[in-house]
Amino acid sequence: MQARPPMSLFALGINHQTAPVALRERVAFGGDTLGAALTQLRGLPGVREVALLSTCNRTEVYAVADDDTALAHWLSTHPGDDAAVAGGSLQAYLYRHRDADAVRHLFRVATGLDSLVLGEPQILGQVKQAWASARAAGVLGGELDRVFQHAFVTAKRARSETRIGNSPVSVASLAVRLAQESFARPADSAVLLVGAGETIELAARHLAQARVKRLLIANRTYAHAQELAARHGGIALPLDELDRHLFLADVVFSATASREPVIGREQVAAALAARKHRPMLLMDLAVPRDIAPEVAQLRDVFLYTVDDLERTLDDNRRGRREAAGDAEAIIDLQVDRFRESNAARGRLAPVKRLRAHGEAVRGEALARARQQLAAGQSPDAVLELLAHTLTNRLLHVPTAALRDAALRGDDTLADSLDALLPPDPAPQTPDTRTPDAADPAP
Repeated sequence: MQARPPMSLFALGINHQTAPVALRERVAFGGDTLGAALTQLRGLPGVREVALLSTCNRTEVYAVADDDTALAHWLSTHPGDDAAVAGGSLQAYLYRHRDADAVRHLFRVATGLDSLVLGEPQILGQVKQAWASARAAGVLGGELDRVFQHAFVTAKRARSETRIGNSPVSVASLAVRLAQESFARPADSAVLLVGAGETIELAARHLAQARVKRLLIANRTYAHAQELAARHGGIALPLDELDRHLFLADVVFSATASREPVIGREQVAAALAARKHRPMLLMDLAVPRDIAPEVAQLRDVFLYTVDDLERTLDDNRRGRREAAGDAEAIIDLQVDRFRESNAARGRLAPVKRLRAHGEAVRGEALARARQQLAAGQSPDAVLELLAHTLTNRLLHVPTAALRDAALRGDDTLADSLDALLPPDPAPQTPDTRTPDAADPAP
């Protein structure tokens, strides 16, 4: 059997450091599109395994493949109806890593060192979800699985052995803090949350701690809004009734998985008119964006996106740089260990093949012996034949290889075999001593 070519691991994508939100939202994949995207990626030429990580700050493809050309083209021209725009612009923002560099990138992402908020804890859960989705879709093989499993171990070590996870800050908490520092302090405001996912859950938790005056929660699945409202003392609303209640909100936090904006310019303009133009603070924490960009043109509206939060992070980054250095050292060590274990696994491949051959021979010989016993043959004769069959079939291949090597004058294989075999037992010399008078009689 011809061995497969060595593993080539690739990581490529865009994130908040390389591409603006207007580009990132074009290649954002939610629950309804992720499965189809994974199937398409796995079907590309030369792709053996694949996983797709898509968050509000990044979209990344991890793959075991012959090369990453097809992967980069797929990402740059997705979705197809936007290919002319995305294909012409996304390539300039795309980063690409291979093998050890790809491993290091995934480890840094899982640890939170590549996040908008340095050390933020949510990213590890998102990486685990990407791994689980790929496994559920049947596109995650053993090689990529080992990389992700090692990333989980690395992230856990970095968070437990350094201060990178101390006082974790999320995008949701930063948004709430920005609201607290604005004209619309939660304690004096009515706040509307749109969505019911993890980001909105975190926002609700921080708002409850800030003693928000009034909390409204709208979601497409009304039952989810009710559950969230019950946990945090809010009022649940169906998303299709958003127009009727938007004017009540001094602050809006939105983070849904919608591909299109759920709040448009006309809706906000109508809400402002009903409020007699009392100002509104809108926090769009979704990618793709939930709030149409044109809303920012309205008077008395202050609209922030995830990219705008970048400017509020300097203090957080300065406080974590030392811990980040310690975490980077752990990542370097874990990358080296992964490379060593990967190389060792390659060297042990012949051992696995040998054991698999032995198991196959054993299974066949045992099945035949059972048939003979069932047919009434003598157990002693069956055991004798079983032992003879196992010995001959297990030794046939190595014996033939040794014979061929000897005929070629090649002693390398024989020398290797000598190192594997136990030493020959020392010959026993007969005892010819004359019994001594003091020896006891036999």
